Amino acid sequence: MLTSLALIGGVSCADNGANSGKLIEKPEVTVENGVFTPELLNALGRVSDPQVSPDGTKILYGVSYQSVEQNKGNRELWVMGVDGKDPVRLTTTPNSESNAVWIDKGNKIAFVYKDDARDDAKPQLWVMNADGSSRKCVSDLENGIEGFVLSPDESHVVLISTVKYGKTAQDYHPDLDKTKARIIDDLMYKHWNEWVTEIPHPFVAKFEGTRLADVTDLLEGTQFESPMRPWGGVEQLAWAPDSKSIIYVCRKKTGKEYAISTNSDLYRYNLEDGKTVNLTEGMMGYDNNPIVSKSGRIAWLSMEHDGYEADKNRIFVMDADGNNKVDLTANWDYSVDNIAWSPDEKYIYFICPFQGTMPIFRIDVTTQQIDTVAAGQYDYAALAFAGDKVVTLRHSFLEPNEVFTVTPGQQPVQISHVNDELMGKLAKVECRKVMVPTTDGKQMTTWVLLPPNFDESKKYPALLFCEGGPQSPVSQFFSYRWNLLLMAHNGYVVIAPNRRGLPGFGTEWNAQISGDYGGQNMKDYISAVDFMKKEPWIDGDHIGATGASYGGYSVYWLAGNHQGRFAAFLSHAGIFNLMGQYLETEELWFVNWDLGGPYWDKSNAIAQKSYAVANPANYVQNWDTPIMCTTGDNDFRIVYTQTMQAFNAAKLRDLPARMVLFPDEDHWVQKPQNSVLWQREFFNWFDRWLKPDSEAAKAAAAQAQPADTTAKK
Repeated sequence: MLTSLALIGGVSCADNGANSGKLIEKPEVTVENGVFTPELLNALGRVSDPQVSPDGTKILYGVSYQSVEQNKGNRELWVMGVDGKDPVRLTTTPNSESNAVWIDKGNKIAFVYKDDARDDAKPQLWVMNADGSSRKCVSDLENGIEGFVLSPDESHVVLISTVKYGKTAQDYHPDLDKTKARIIDDLMYKHWNEWVTEIPHPFVAKFEGTRLADVTDLLEGTQFESPMRPWGGVEQLAWAPDSKSIIYVCRKKTGKEYAISTNSDLYRYNLEDGKTVNLTEGMMGYDNNPIVSKSGRIAWLSMEHDGYEADKNRIFVMDADGNNKVDLTANWDYSVDNIAWSPDEKYIYFICPFQGTMPIFRIDVTTQQIDTVAAGQYDYAALAFAGDKVVTLRHSFLEPNEVFTVTPGQQPVQISHVNDELMGKLAKVECRKVMVPTTDGKQMTTWVLLPPNFDESKKYPALLFCEGGPQSPVSQFFSYRWNLLLMAHNGYVVIAPNRRGLPGFGTEWNAQISGDYGGQNMKDYISAVDFMKKEPWIDGDHIGATGASYGGYSVYWLAGNHQGRFAAFLSHAGIFNLMGQYLETEELWFVNWDLGGPYWDKSNAIAQKSYAVANPANYVQNWDTPIMCTTGDNDFRIVYTQTMQAFNAAKLRDLPARMVLFPDEDHWVQKPQNSVLWQREFFNWFDRWLKPDSEAAKAAAAQAQPADTTAKK
């Protein structure tokens, strides 16, 4: 038992933290002329995490709203019937309720909440009645909790909390209490958006309804991380149906070993004797997201190769004792994202990228036959069950998340209507699926969004959207950062190709990009632009290219190799110099696999090709087009110095260039005011160069006029 975790039931943890602080409510907004704006994007309710009540009659879900004034968002809990009737708001609080689940046969709800009324406010475990009354904090962990999973019999709970990682300067020099120095002896001292001073551990505790007892760190005395940063959460934890053991995901490595490996495993911890067993020993890639059926069978997602983070995610199953491992998707050539057992255990339902969308499928556990449950030009994003209905979230380029129910063999039914009113006031945008021929004789699915009130007799500027990842799908996503609907509403034709290296088109298509960054995927982008330029309604002289992360890299590479195809560029958090990226980034398995290894390995042909042919910095002498570069200072994945190098290169080339840095952002721009500013700068930049008659272009032209120095008499 970890003695540093104080457990005082509900005594020192405030009971009433529901109404202190300024509330964030649904904002009052006006839609003018049907035009979608950055302000309206931030006014949408963000619907998330539907949870079905034990009796299958109600759905608990969250709705978040953003406050530009307060520069933050807040998530409140709602409940409605499984038919969508009688939606009721359960919480009215200044901070977000998260990880909310039904407990006590549906009579109560447990959730995570941070009460600012406490001087040392940390997120803790709370419980309230199913109607939202009688809120009570039931944990008091020193470092708070990030999430939890209750055992099936609700006698225990596994919690995610953090423990100290490594040593501080004060550990080495106790008399120097004011120094902020970091003393570092190994790799993985930073990760994505943080200096690694704490890591998550799973803790198990007895759950007694109003308090916790006997809190135990399952990884006590180790520096191993579980769940795995930055994406891992409660989906990496699962209980056995008898509530006597816990399965958790862990990559039991630190420092350099962690930095070069993706080999995580499923571990089973037995509550009675404290023993731990590795259930996936010898399986060398990511093993992740365990789900356990009522009879105890374990399913999980598994990648084959160590060091390859974008490998095919397979659905494996094994018996409760860890034996008889079977790959259910051996004959399925697509990578799976999300899985859930059907109540009768006959099927595993799953969501995966497929031909530019994210449908719901199910696989028969016995016959391995796969059926489509819900498809169309949409992405689905959750799996829960209410009788014979699947409760899910659905969105597309044209609409944000809402809750839907799906009965196999029937059309999906929308049951939440959080954003119907606002979205109903917007002018309609059309999204077309275009098949583009590639240079190697294949057909590439490309999404094309047309501006509102589209008129084929007119000409429109266009934006090429370059996806990040590099192996992330260009499916029907609705992003609060890279929102293609917003781009279309600003008068642009948006071209979004599913270029080489994206999932959803088979493992060969997905894997081709590794070791070929400047190759076929860049040809695919150019093919898409050249193909679409043939349309008489695209203004071929005014096409821009934009993207983030690997998409930002793509912009930098195209800037030196586009041969006049583009009139403006904008890169966010992009890789500019691959040699610098190899030594600046932290997840070295990524650059080892995708670039082939370090640049000093002269015997490695793949690596030498990457640093010679694929490095955008090698083509700066060809830069001749206005470029804007943006990033967050806290981005440790693609360090902000990459953006500074690109901007400096542009200015030294005497190109029109702008750089926007966000000191309080990381790889993503998320704070509401930063989001609005970024969108305004985005469209001001492209309007300036792609819309000669726009106000932005006129203002820039006026500013560029030399001052009148004629002496006045």
